[in-house]
Amino acid sequence: MFLRKYHTLTDEKLMARIQRGNTAAFDELYARYSKRMLYYFYRMLGGDEEKAQDFLQDLFLKIVEDPTRFKRGNAFASWLYTVAHNMCKNEYRKQSVRKVVVNDPDIDMHCGWVDGAYAIEKACDERAFLSALMDELDKLSVDHRTTFLLRHQESRSIREISQILQCPEGTVKSRLHHVTQKLAEKLQGRNSLCG
Repeated sequence: MFLRKYHTLTDEKLMARIQRGNTAAFDELYARYSKRMLYYFYRMLGGDEEKAQDFLQDLFLKIVEDPTRFKRGNAFASWLYTVAHNMCKNEYRKQSVRKVVVNDPDIDMHCGWVDGAYAIEKACDERAFLSALMDELDKLSVDHRTTFLLRHQESRSIREISQILQCPEGTVKSRLHHVTQKLAEKLQGRNSLCG
């Protein structure tokens, strides 16, 4: 009964309670966003799971240490992605050269006992396509990559992305168009693999 009460509160109401020192409200927000943010960091940090875990912990530590950073009237999800985006930008500034490792735990490669050769080939082709996609995304600027992932991985609206990245909606649309065109060119030969 106690947990159900927190389960029905909005993110913003939970943050108000966290600002008043309520740890159960924090636990609920962590449960809602930890997996999503871990996956976001994993994608933004070149598939480095350990670094993604560290960033996830740092992100939520920022909430615990100073919950007043979140201002009432803002959408919590947009604010959280803004903080996460800024963390990634700071990390990229620190690195002059980044090693890219694509290792997606969400795609399970069972190329052994599967029903039919087509299923095996399709699974392997999808893995190859996603690997190529992530390689190409990793070559983009942090702003372009973030825009693409927020739209296509996190299903955020143009308006939300605009708020998160603190840029006009037109800029978001332009970036999405640019990234889509660039990825289409780079992955043109691979698109048929997953069709």
